[in-house]
Amino acid sequence: MQRLLPLNHPPILETRLWRWPDETACEASAQALARGVWALPALAALRLELDGPLGAGKTTFTRHLLRALGVQGRVKSPTYAVVEPYQLSGPQGRTLEVAHFDFYRFSDPREWEDAGLRELFDRPGLCLSEWASKAHPWLPGPDLRLVLTPQDDESREVALEVLTAQGLQWLAVADGNPA
Repeated sequence: MQRLLPLNHPPILETRLWRWPDETACEASAQALARGVWALPALAALRLELDGPLGAGKTTFTRHLLRALGVQGRVKSPTYAVVEPYQLSGPQGRTLEVAHFDFYRFSDPREWEDAGLRELFDRPGLCLSEWASKAHPWLPGPDLRLVLTPQDDESREVALEVLTAQGLQWLAVADGNPA
């Protein structure tokens, strides 16, 4: 199926299709991507978008990813605050700044500049964006895009779209291949 992307998105380089029968499968995918983050030789500005309708599992996946990256406390959805920041420590003394965005209530383009969101996307670290389509065209294009589609049997069809060379590298190291 051909997906329509916003104009600021590069073309899709690779797509992986999965079916998550349950939350355990969602968690396993999140853990693999977290391993990929820490295995990259340099932590540049990584961007992951999560798309899907209400209840698709975007926040559930994000919670599992943040836990796998090392978040210890409560993982809050930033629906009202727009962004929830995390400072994480990883292998070999590495640190990672993560910004978890939820653009569900985002409606005014001035919010983008007034809140300093552009700077968060430009710095090294990981930006996770739920409801990214509500922030286009201000949002920089992602490296990976996860599209979740709930099914009648409570499973999820998942399309992981790779949009950049950095996204290809992230996915390769998540698969256990050297960077």
